[in-house]
Amino acid sequence: MLRPTDNSENSSSGELIYEKMSELYSFLEQCKEEHSKSEHNLNNIRKTHEKMQNEPHKPYYKQKLRGQYRNALQDCDSEIELFSKALNQIYDIRTLIRNRPRKSGLSLFTKETSIRRGALMKMLQQSASTLPVFIRRGKDCQVPPLCGAVPAESNYVGKVGDMVAALVKGPDGDENWILAEIVSYNHNTNKYEIDDIDEEQKERHTLSRRRVIPLPLMRANPETDPESLFEKGVLVFALYPQTTCFYRAIIQEPPKTAQDDYQILFEDSSYPDGYSPALPVPQRYVIFCRDVRKK
Repeated sequence: MLRPTDNSENSSSGELIYEKMSELYSFLEQCKEEHSKSEHNLNNIRKTHEKMQNEPHKPYYKQKLRGQYRNALQDCDSEIELFSKALNQIYDIRTLIRNRPRKSGLSLFTKETSIRRGALMKMLQQSASTLPVFIRRGKDCQVPPLCGAVPAESNYVGKVGDMVAALVKGPDGDENWILAEIVSYNHNTNKYEIDDIDEEQKERHTLSRRRVIPLPLMRANPETDPESLFEKGVLVFALYPQTTCFYRAIIQEPPKTAQDDYQILFEDSSYPDGYSPALPVPQRYVIFCRDVRKK
């Protein structure tokens, strides 16, 4: 299905991308300045420690170190905030570019602009690895919905361009959970229009909310928020490697760092114990297992 666009839509989209790129550049410049400041303070801490070794009985150095460590922690918080802003900006820019209308009048993802399967798999892997990591600021800071294993709120509606797991019926009548992209949402009917992400099977589907599961928008950090990840032995839906379909699986091992994948055991009757060997799946493509009954 072709979606007509006009030049003004392309123009406004380009201006927004340019504006966000300028903001990103500003954030990166601030990151550079803050890092230089942090390095200067860390050098001062090292020098103070060296002086303490030569004159260990002077209380002055202990007091000085307390102030220097306090400054170093403030520097660290400032760097974290700036890097978080930069990462969020990159995510927004990537989303805008992906959803930007073509000058020819076609949407970005159509059969005319289909990409090879190998390139699609690489794109999906990059999308997972560049998903922002949630950084906790303070003890009272709560992990937000759609971070790691934290589900969306009950009234959540995904944005245009977001990727989801969608339960669709195939030509043979079988239903499968596929990786898809939101095209629109109708608030009157509470139904999504979604496109199959697989260019070889490009189809548009109209589905109720119960047949659409939003994917995580942020990664959880196992070192600070392990409770925001699926635990070992939990039943989930996971994207089978090198495919665009979700299947029932069990968590063998959760990630140990924010860069690690889950180790997943997929249900597979061809193996004696009914499960495949452990396979790596990024946080972005592991979601709650939901059974949707036919009505």
